[in-house]
Amino acid sequence: MNISQETRYDVTEKSVQQLHAAMACGEVTARQLVQGYIDRIEAFDRNGPRLNSVVMLNPSALDEAAALDVERCEKGMRGPLHGIPILIKDNIDVAGLPTSGGSLAFANLYPRSDAFLVEKLRSAGAIVLGKTTLHELAAGVTNVSSLTGFTRNPYDPRRVPGGSSGGTAVAVAASFAAVGIGSDTCGSLRLPASCESLFTLRLSRGLASRSGMMPLSPTQDIAGPLARTVADLAVTLDAMVGEDPADASTIGARAHIPRSYLAGIRADALAGLRIGVLRQLFGGAADEVEVSDLIRQALQTMQGLGAQLVEIDIPELEPLMRASNVIAHEFRFALAGYLRGYPASAIRSLGDVIAAGLHHEQLDTVLKARNAIYEPDSDAYREAIAQQAKLRGVVQACMARHQVDVLAYPALRRKPTLIGEILPADNSQLGPGTGLPSIVMPAGWTRDDLPVGIELLGRRYAEQDLLSYASHWEAQAWTRVPPYSTPSLSYLSSSNRTVRGSINLRERSGDEEGVRVDYTLDTLTAELRYEACASAVLADRLIAVTAHVGQEQLAGPMFAHLLLRGERRRSGTLPLAPHQLARWVGGEVALRLTTTNGTQEAVPVCLGTETNPRGSRHP
Repeated sequence: MNISQETRYDVTEKSVQQLHAAMACGEVTARQLVQGYIDRIEAFDRNGPRLNSVVMLNPSALDEAAALDVERCEKGMRGPLHGIPILIKDNIDVAGLPTSGGSLAFANLYPRSDAFLVEKLRSAGAIVLGKTTLHELAAGVTNVSSLTGFTRNPYDPRRVPGGSSGGTAVAVAASFAAVGIGSDTCGSLRLPASCESLFTLRLSRGLASRSGMMPLSPTQDIAGPLARTVADLAVTLDAMVGEDPADASTIGARAHIPRSYLAGIRADALAGLRIGVLRQLFGGAADEVEVSDLIRQALQTMQGLGAQLVEIDIPELEPLMRASNVIAHEFRFALAGYLRGYPASAIRSLGDVIAAGLHHEQLDTVLKARNAIYEPDSDAYREAIAQQAKLRGVVQACMARHQVDVLAYPALRRKPTLIGEILPADNSQLGPGTGLPSIVMPAGWTRDDLPVGIELLGRRYAEQDLLSYASHWEAQAWTRVPPYSTPSLSYLSSSNRTVRGSINLRERSGDEEGVRVDYTLDTLTAELRYEACASAVLADRLIAVTAHVGQEQLAGPMFAHLLLRGERRRSGTLPLAPHQLARWVGGEVALRLTTTNGTQEAVPVCLGTETNPRGSRHP
């Protein structure tokens, strides 16, 4: 890959404030920032780990950035995002780029104008770098679509990033843009934030415009940002919220929007905060306990920062959450209404998408079920709307009774699943079902180095308070760790990226024959390519050659077979989990030979004194 010679400034992990400071002192231009992010997308989204988070780049982005550079010199900054490259989820209209919704059916659906919130972002000086992938039609949470396939999690490319705003979350976590814009209907911002160790805020209903957004459920849809820092989250909110004459839900929003969310962040806001710990939303199943424990540890840390914890149960909470979901009742009709704005389109409805087979097979069942809803104003729909009011009343009454300011629970009860597996999203309907705002922030790491997020649900229009709580948490209790798979571009040419070695395993010390393992480890893609070959003398006695976490004296567990009984030779590629990669790099992996005479030898794989240069939590 050829890195642009124009790019000298390293955009990796840079905040909006840092980018502004660099532009102000002449260290970098907006045009160079755009090129820097394009280079990272080329290196890591389309090559390397191939994260597949960006659908399309804006071909005018470099020219727009150059014009903003001139404007900065001649007139000063246009707004709080002047010259800042951002990425937009591909269900939000950007003039000149198609709004596909992740579907082959709409790959050539070009809007005439920007969505209202995109207009506002441009007015604040933002540069739209491009569009990001999403779970097709925003109708799921694993981020798969007929247009782009699977998007990968940069913290473990074998796993899902969450969805439906997974492409935006991956792009922000991987520093493909300063911040990103997604949408949330039933977890679509909050689940990816949990999976990618990001901050996000689902706003109170009506604070951000929905016009120019391909709908899933007009009642529950709302746009919002994903960011690596709370300050970046706040400054992006400042640029995008507001009343839109074309969206009736936003009328009156001005009364609930502060002069600046960023300027209004308070220090030490967790001190005195009363947190209702919502016990029902902590999972107790085998694959949920670790996440629940991590969230409770985070809450204990908040208590140490001055918060008070109150254990809370809300009777019938989960049935009420399920009953309040109106997506199935609204989707078919809302999509058809959006498509009426494109009279030339051959696909005019959800039924047309299904009939043409222009959707991913993983969505076949859910799309057909939603297409079978024939009445836009049925008794069942009216009952679901009534259940939202009931849920909101029950939650607000409980918060008042216990005198708590927020409710806390895991954003996701489980860690991100492997690609192709289901990702349950049990907790995600509480915010949309009540219309109350909630913030998700990083809370911890699983034993295998996967991010976990905590969600705080507040009172209506408590966005400023939620940002302050998250800012206190970030300042006192959280240290961001970037993904190992997307380091600085300078690492691509580093000799540390690829590690090669050979290991000889023998039954007895001094034996001339045994098993030879040759390997090449790509620390960027976390792939181990290997060839294991047993000598003819040993082949009949061979049981297995295995890889273990831990050196010989640590006796760690096995995580991979490199050779098995009956095989004399095997070669292959082994994708490593983040903790396996970190331990291999740190010399904490051993290869073991087991024969009919027992486990004969365990040889540590030592790579010298090098430490992990990619930001892993392990040396």
